[in-house]
Amino acid sequence: MSAQFPEEDGWIWKDGEFIPWGDARIHIMSHVIHYGSSVFEGIRCYSTPEGPAVLRLADHLQRFKNSAKIYRMELPYSTEELAEVSLELIRRNGVEECYLRPLAIRGYGAAGLNPASSPIETYMICWPWGAYLGAEALKKGVDVCVSSWQRPAPNTFPTMAKAGGHYLNAQLMKMEAVTNGYAEAIALNTDGKVCEGSGQNLFLVRKGTLVTPPIDGAMLTGITRDCILTLAGELDIPMVMEEVPREALYIADELFFTGTAAEVSPIRSVDRVPVGGGEPGPIARRLQEELLGLAKGERADPYGWRTIVNASEVSDATVEARLT
Repeated sequence: MSAQFPEEDGWIWKDGEFIPWGDARIHIMSHVIHYGSSVFEGIRCYSTPEGPAVLRLADHLQRFKNSAKIYRMELPYSTEELAEVSLELIRRNGVEECYLRPLAIRGYGAAGLNPASSPIETYMICWPWGAYLGAEALKKGVDVCVSSWQRPAPNTFPTMAKAGGHYLNAQLMKMEAVTNGYAEAIALNTDGKVCEGSGQNLFLVRKGTLVTPPIDGAMLTGITRDCILTLAGELDIPMVMEEVPREALYIADELFFTGTAAEVSPIRSVDRVPVGGGEPGPIARRLQEELLGLAKGERADPYGWRTIVNASEVSDATVEARLT
């Protein structure tokens, strides 16, 4: 789904100040343009009865800091400072639901590969962005293919870092899939085992057991993946992490993607082979319902995953309601 950028009306935070959307520019000789030297995050803010709330803000910002550390990018901001920036940016842009993107880039300085003389610029951006694969995808599922492009071998790229340059591989996967009439792609690792989607983690259901590939140095460790593992435990759904051969995709009872952008997106076919009955299965639906219910404030949040944007206002209103 196309993003709806705020253009002139929006605000972006850059290294300590809020600037108009249209003023966020970088030099053509910035290191990031030539060598892909950036790290970023994707975070969702949902509309809830208590106002806008961000899902797993602290965890996303910690991964952002971790990605920067892996790539030797020293960020001068704590996760607490970045969290407050995130909430203030949402308030300034006046949005109930949005997608947040913390971004750190290497700017104008070095002309060669050694980025030491390129300054690090840190941004926080937000914009309205609906269901990544479309609202119908959440309800009816999507058709996917196994990509001809594989994920990198361990110790090729540090895939635990969410870095801009890593997504060139993902772009090839996505473009190939769309060109061939699919919504998304699934990549194999260098051993020919199932790894992940172009920008999502992957789950299978087999005889009532939830199966997901282990962290193998070829995939990003997903925060939504962790949400699903936690919720499945709460629901007493059996789980296992194990290597998944390609052919297991064709005989799975259910398949679904997870990710901040994709949320929980069921898969109805792989390489035109129907998954199960060719429609979202009961476990995918239940986990989707639980995750989105928690994110949207429709169910309790025992894990402290929701951060209320206007928490002080909610607290004041709660106190006032109790007094009246």
